[in-house]
Amino acid sequence: MADWEGYPLHECVFHNDIRKLSQLLRVNDVALKDMHGNTALHLAVMLGRKDCIQLLLAHGAPVRMKNLQGWTPLAESISYGSRQTILCLLKKLKQQSRETLEERRPALIQALKDIGDFYVELKWDFQSWVPLVSRILPSDVCKIHKKGSCLRLDTTLVDFNDMRWERGDITFVFDGDAPSNEGLTVLDNKLHVYQKIRSQESEQELEDEVDILMSSDIMAAQMSTKRITFSRAQSGWLFREDKTERVGEFEADFYAVNGLILDSRKRREHLSPDDVQKNKAMMENLTKGNWNNCEFQRRPSLPSPEETNIKWEDYTSEPPGNPPCLGRPWIAKGSTKSFKATVAMSKNFPMSIEVLLDVLEVIAPFKQFQKLREFMTTKLPDGFPVKIEIPVFPTVTAKVTFTSFEWRDDIDDSMFLIPPNFREDPNRFPDL
Repeated sequence: MADWEGYPLHECVFHNDIRKLSQLLRVNDVALKDMHGNTALHLAVMLGRKDCIQLLLAHGAPVRMKNLQGWTPLAESISYGSRQTILCLLKKLKQQSRETLEERRPALIQALKDIGDFYVELKWDFQSWVPLVSRILPSDVCKIHKKGSCLRLDTTLVDFNDMRWERGDITFVFDGDAPSNEGLTVLDNKLHVYQKIRSQESEQELEDEVDILMSSDIMAAQMSTKRITFSRAQSGWLFREDKTERVGEFEADFYAVNGLILDSRKRREHLSPDDVQKNKAMMENLTKGNWNNCEFQRRPSLPSPEETNIKWEDYTSEPPGNPPCLGRPWIAKGSTKSFKATVAMSKNFPMSIEVLLDVLEVIAPFKQFQKLREFMTTKLPDGFPVKIEIPVFPTVTAKVTFTSFEWRDDIDDSMFLIPPNFREDPNRFPDL
């Protein structure tokens, strides 16, 4: 088909023509998507073309890119079941994420420096109408100090164990002027120890992550913001009026968020019936708070799927977005859920949303941040979102409240230094 002549890399992968693929990679876009949204790497993984996979990765093929059905090459590698390929893609994904962050880091740090110094206090908690669940859900008050390119976050939440949240006195310190692999430190103020947060996982941690991926459903979820609208929340029984309340130090107008829809899909063709039963039991343990009962064992590679008899012409003749299955036959299920959320907007909050987003992006940059920025700056009603309530599970609601804010020019530099009586303990927080 003429429409497909612009995808020579994809065709080379389909025919497993390594020599031609190597030549074409010099002059073709390795990230180009075909009419089904697949990159050449998607096809290489689905078809089990290991040499093509290595060649494409060596030329920077993106591992995070989704096809029209919402699946990444990493997701397809889990379906195919080759442990070596999953590990290879996982390493490349993390490397590409680090490289993207390093490219953007100077601009992000400069944005942080350009913001005035401040202190903000926010409370977050999870609530449920189920009494037992409500008792084990966490809440915390976070205190954030910002000076120059440095951020300090103080929290009392340490860990979760045996159906209770372990309280403590923990500080995260971010130094934007430090080398990228030394910028984040966590301090245990009770034990007087600190731990530098590594930017790179060990081989053991990567192998553990592969085990989890191979043992779990392949998930894809997307929250669309296109249909979201806001309407003033009402209060009162007999005489209804627009709801306005004080949130912390700020007067705020409350809005109902309408049209919040989550599309989620999962696949489990790589799981045995025994895996599915174990996962069900594991989720029950997590719900009850028994995290210690959740263990993953080293997973061997699955037997390769049968070689497909689908030809390139068959693949290209299918309607866009509905390609034939090239690898292990899919076992998929999808669901669409509507959520009701509430947001309180204050017009007298001293910080703008744009400034908040600059701070957040320094702390936790992620690929969809531009979408979040666009939504927060163009869709939200006037003001600053001082309180947000949104359901995360059918019975659990997450709530974030900005209770206090002030611009400060008297924040001491010592707040961002490791106290001299603290000793380094690289194993204090094994999950970091």
